[in-house]
Formats: sequence, C-alpha cells, structure tokens
Amino acid sequence: MTAVTTELLDGHMTWAQTFMKETWGGTQQVSRGTLYDVLDYPGFVAVVDGKPQGVATYRIYGDQCEIMMIHSAIEGVGAGSALMDRVEEAAREVKCTRLWLITTNDNIPAIRWYQRRGFSLVTVHVQAMKLSRKLKPDIPATGYDSIPIRDEIELEKQL
Repeated sequence: MTAVTTELLDGHMTWAQTFMKETWGGTQQVSRGTLYDVLDYPGFVAVVDGKPQGVATYRIYGDQCEIMMIHSAIEGVGAGSALMDRVEEAAREVKCTRLWLITTNDNIPAIRWYQRRGFSLVTVHVQAMKLSRKLKPDIPATGYDSIPIRDEIELEKQL
C-alpha cells in the first residue's frame, strides 16, 4: 500500500467534508485569529488502494504558503508525507520562500511529524485559543493526552 496524490477536485468534496467532520468536527478552522473554511482553498487528496485517505489544503499569498490543513486517515502508508510533498511542490512552483502552518500546543504528534520534515518552531502565540474560541466556540478545552489547548504553535520551513 502506497499513497498517491491527486488534485482536490469538486468530485472529492463530499468525501472531504465527511472526513473533516468525522476527524476535526467540520471544515472550519481558526488560524491567527481568522476563521476559514479549509475546503475553500486548493489542495490535494491522498489515495490508497483507490480510496481517498487524506487531504491537505493551502493558501498562497505573496511569497508565503500557509498549510490550512493536512490530515490522513491511516498512518504508515505515506499519505501525509505525499500530501506535504505536493503542497511544498505547489509553493515552490510559484516561488514561495516560506511554508508555514499553525497547530495547537497539545498536538505533540503533529509537532514531531512536522519537525522531522524540516519545519522549525518559530512562534508560540500564547493564549491564542481564547480568541479562537470566540470565533469557533466548539474548540475543546483539552486535546491530546488531556493537555489543555491554550496556545497556537507556528511552524515554518524556509524554501
């Protein structure tokens, strides 16, 4: 089983919306005080054995590319890595110099995963989740390993 990627197209939207609802509670996410619908942006789908198993979206502005979301349904088949590679490739094609994202302080598995792929922790936005919860009240108070979700962690990779 190896993941291949394809462009996120209209035909994937029903699957992507259901996947996001089941895994993240919906398609709306908050990043740096702004509420976004992550499926409003271009992206890629990871396909394993003919079935969609992951999705990533991004937005490019100026020389920066923000990863709006990246998530795979199964681990160990390279879906997340394939998605990350495609987003980075898209950013390089338009001459972005910075690839970045926001995650929360409790998401230690993701922070570890990003660092293994060349990302650095650049900023901790302390208590940022107070504002995020005003925009999206259903953000839980605790996350992985019962860690209180308080801060946004900004990671970047210079391209």
